[in-house]
Amino acid sequence: DTHITPFVKKWNEDYGPGEDGYKHIIKQMYKDGLMPACVGPPWPSMYVDKKGPEEFDSFHELIFVDEMSRCGSGGVTWGILGGITIGLPPIIHFGSEELKKRVVPGCLNGDKVICLCITEPHAGSDVAGLQTTAEKSECGKYYIVNGSKKWITNGIWSDYYTVAVRTGGKGPKGISLLLIEKDMEGVSTRHMKCMGVWASGTTYINFDNVKVPVSNLIGKENKGWKYVMYNFNHERWTIICQSLRFARVCYEEAFKYASRRETFGRSLIKHQAIRMKLAEMIRKIESTQSWLESLTYQLTTMNKKEQNMKLGGAIALLKTHATKTFEFCAREAAQIFGGAAYTRGGVGEKVERLYRDVRAYAIPGGSEEIMMDFGSREAVKKFERFSRM
Repeated sequence: DTHITPFVKKWNEDYGPGEDGYKHIIKQMYKDGLMPACVGPPWPSMYVDKKGPEEFDSFHELIFVDEMSRCGSGGVTWGILGGITIGLPPIIHFGSEELKKRVVPGCLNGDKVICLCITEPHAGSDVAGLQTTAEKSECGKYYIVNGSKKWITNGIWSDYYTVAVRTGGKGPKGISLLLIEKDMEGVSTRHMKCMGVWASGTTYINFDNVKVPVSNLIGKENKGWKYVMYNFNHERWTIICQSLRFARVCYEEAFKYASRRETFGRSLIKHQAIRMKLAEMIRKIESTQSWLESLTYQLTTMNKKEQNMKLGGAIALLKTHATKTFEFCAREAAQIFGGAAYTRGGVGEKVERLYRDVRAYAIPGGSEEIMMDFGSREAVKKFERFSRM
């Protein structure tokens, strides 16, 4: 409420807070003992000098992400959390000790910014089809990286890029993860102006014969697919948390406006049609909240391997449910506000902005169509497995 919300409108209109991005905010959040929560449990105590909550788990992280999203801007929320939440965990879980010690502390304390680079101009949800290549140099000390990444959150401000590259043959078995650094020769970035999340630093990144030391390989060569899939549950879960809070912001804004605004001699909320809209919004929000808390509880009772095996399909389906709920609430809130939500700024500012942000939640992390198909395929797979027992 002090350091973020008052500046949301300006940061959106300016496409971010400046050339250093949100480092000043991240530094303050680290000082307040909040920032390490963004990479999920367990608390990364070996890389920070801040003590986390006792028995830190996914419910603590849920509260953290939910509170951050109260600002009512996908762009600002992603600007602060979007890159690190998905770009740093692969290093924490699979990077070498040298890589962890060199990269993790600076990203968590705000000295450095990191982002995840998977999506390409011709490969979005089809991760196995990515075309960026990394070939070993003749001396064997470097990977030579060529290719492009598109729609990369925080890329314009990042010091580090966790990059999915092709080191082997076609398909998932030829993918690796590399840490590429901003100051390496051949790295270039340009800001992308998109429909929504203006303040998130969406970026097009080009790699032109970039020499990357083999020591920057994350995990093992050609095992990147496994690391990317391991990372997806956490990414999708954070998208769910944010989408649901944004849906609630739309509801709250619409409820307050309908209580104040008068038409035909009485407040809007006295009209049955408006109350029906609000009732439908909160019905969808609270059912989504229940599903989210149920899944979050399951996350606290399983190790990572079990989570990925048992919860991937359910998280994918909930992502679709949450983003559809967000879209519905943004639309209905805009209808209640009328022209006030069609105008940038003013009383309908949050709703107008969030309505533009919807697609940034429905598509990244796996589009709704991919998520629905994946969830149903996982259900069939489990049915077939257990029916043979």
